[in-house]
Amino acid sequence: MHSSRPKENSVHFPVDRRPGLWIRPELLIGLTALVALPIIIAWIQYGLFGLPAVTDPVRTFSGSSSSGFPLWLRTAHYISFVLTLLLIRSGLSILADHPRLYRDRDCTPNSEWIRFTPLKVPTDRLWTAKDDARYISPLWSLPGYRHTVGVARHWHFLSVLFWVLTGVIYVVLLFVQGHWARLVPTYWGILPESWNIFVHYATFHLPAEPDGFYAYQALQQLAYFSVVFVMAPLSILSGLAMSPALDGRFSWYPRLFGGRQGARSLHFLLMVGFSVFLVIHVSLVIATGFVRNMNHIVMGNDTSSATGWILGLIGIAAALAVLFAAHWVSWHRPRALQLAARRTVGALTLRTLDPLTPSTEFSRDDISPHFWSNGKLPTSEEWQTLLAEDFQGFRLRVSGLVDHPVELSLGEIIALGQENHITLHHCIQGWSGVAEWGGLSMSALSELVRPQPEAKVMVFHSFGEGLYGGEYYETLSLRDALHPQCLLAYEMNGERLGANHGAPLRLRAENQLGYKMIKWISSIEFVASEKEVGQGFGGANEDHEYFDLVPNI
Repeated sequence: MHSSRPKENSVHFPVDRRPGLWIRPELLIGLTALVALPIIIAWIQYGLFGLPAVTDPVRTFSGSSSSGFPLWLRTAHYISFVLTLLLIRSGLSILADHPRLYRDRDCTPNSEWIRFTPLKVPTDRLWTAKDDARYISPLWSLPGYRHTVGVARHWHFLSVLFWVLTGVIYVVLLFVQGHWARLVPTYWGILPESWNIFVHYATFHLPAEPDGFYAYQALQQLAYFSVVFVMAPLSILSGLAMSPALDGRFSWYPRLFGGRQGARSLHFLLMVGFSVFLVIHVSLVIATGFVRNMNHIVMGNDTSSATGWILGLIGIAAALAVLFAAHWVSWHRPRALQLAARRTVGALTLRTLDPLTPSTEFSRDDISPHFWSNGKLPTSEEWQTLLAEDFQGFRLRVSGLVDHPVELSLGEIIALGQENHITLHHCIQGWSGVAEWGGLSMSALSELVRPQPEAKVMVFHSFGEGLYGGEYYETLSLRDALHPQCLLAYEMNGERLGANHGAPLRLRAENQLGYKMIKWISSIEFVASEKEVGQGFGGANEDHEYFDLVPNI
């Protein structure tokens, strides 16, 4: 944390750093009953009839090709373990930036079903989403602390990229080499057999363990099948359902998960599921024959030599070293991490998600009763004066690589024509909300000023300040600016923009996350590249908080 670059290493702690956990009481009762009921039934069965018999699992597999752990499987197992830890830790940092989960897309304060903060949203003063962000220790998360969601996202998406690649290779080889029978149930009798084994565990009796080198017992098989073929795909699909680019083009997709917030909640629950699975899995590896089990998955043989557990412990130490190195990179080389993510994840999204044209519209009945505010109100004397005069003296200057630079009053902007779109806002912190936006389409503005051929990027300058002071600004590619729903908005829900939401003008770019939709716009400039502005990474957030250049997810 000691650096000559304080802006890149400052940590912004919330005033209140108390931990907190609250779950809606009816859901807590329901979840408790859901967990307790099968355990109670297991104990009743045990008390009345004793422990049920456990069927020999060997008959559930066909052929010798299902036995053993080849090198590719052991390698994929280890890589997935490390990447899953990175995903969970970075996911916790992302969650802490908006520590509330909802059942509907509106994210109305105090309507959440669970929150990880002791604070209710106050109603007697302005409370922004930034105010609501929480501290989380780097012992549990990556990178930890507050206002590091940009760095956390880079780790999350870099990890998931290689996690998915590893998983695809693993599943393909699983079927090509005949090892699918180890994981995929092929008969309905596995369900009662799994229950019988569960009764043993629930009543604190370890069932007779098969030699896992050759076969899994029924409950193991169901658990591994669920992790590989149910939880992992659902994690990927629910993650994609939080993409503004995907949601804005295919309105039906997020509805499969109950909307964007339903997908976010499911994504969190799956993270909990993976965490619980890891704890149980490691505990049973230790309890059912640690030495032999480690030889299975490390050495690929069925012996009791010490080599497997020694190398296994070295592998665990190496995994911990990776986690420590990731933390070090986050705080000492965040720019290198940002650039690595841009060249991999960013390049992939530019080719897949960014070309999707946003078209999803909502009805007036869908407009959210509350739309979170974010960012610091401008403190400049110029903006304060304009606000007091209802922006009568405001003039938007549009310049740069254009044939027809202009200065426009609000009245002149309105006279150029108004478009209205009712859309869903996706904040990088996790909250969402539906609002109707009215304004001048960016394509109409572009036609007016006539960009020169070398103009590829629009720079939006704000009356507001950046996190570390200085001018706040943001960029948008000309390609994205010409999307039909891209507006220079001056109205929200049929009324002039309020101060908290960006008056006099704000950007709406519906295939991007909310931080790209800069508020309190003072001027617009057409340039050849984002590298010409600020530190050259695409905006104040990108320069100082290492956010994505093009956040389509």
